[in-house]
Amino acid sequence: MIRRMILALLALGGGVISLYLTLYKFGLVGSVACGGSAGCEVVQTSPYALFLGIPVPLWGLGGYALLFALAFATVQWPHLAARLDRWMVGLSSLALLFSLYLTALELFVIHAICRWCVASQVIVLLYWAISLSLVRNGLSETATGPA
Repeated sequence: MIRRMILALLALGGGVISLYLTLYKFGLVGSVACGGSAGCEVVQTSPYALFLGIPVPLWGLGGYALLFALAFATVQWPHLAARLDRWMVGLSSLALLFSLYLTALELFVIHAICRWCVASQVIVLLYWAISLSLVRNGLSETATGPA
C-alpha cells in the first residue's frame, strides 16, 4: 500500500512541475526559475517544446493526471490493483520513452538542459520502476500463490 501512495505522490509532484511549465508556456508565469541557468528558458522556447501542436508540459500534465488517477484508484479499490498496475506500467513506460526522447533532444539538438525537465524525468523513472515492481510482485504471487 505504501508503494501505491508513493506513486500517487510522485504523480502529484510531476503534475506540479508540469503545471508550472504549462503556466509559463501560456504566458501566465513571467520567466522560468532555473537556478541561474538559462537552460530552462532555452528548452521551453525551442521548437521542440510543442508535440503535435500541443505544449509538451501540457502533455505532461495530462499524463501525470492519469498516473495519479491510476495510483489513487489502486489505493481506494485494492481489488482492481492487479489490473490497474499493468496500466500504470504501460502508461509510465510511454512516459519514460517520451522523456528519453526529450532528453536526447535537450542534449544533442537544443544543447541546453532544463532542470525542471530533469526532475520530471526522474519522477517518471521512479514511477515506472515502482509500478513495474508491483506487477512483478503480483505475477510472482499469482504463480506461487499467496504466502
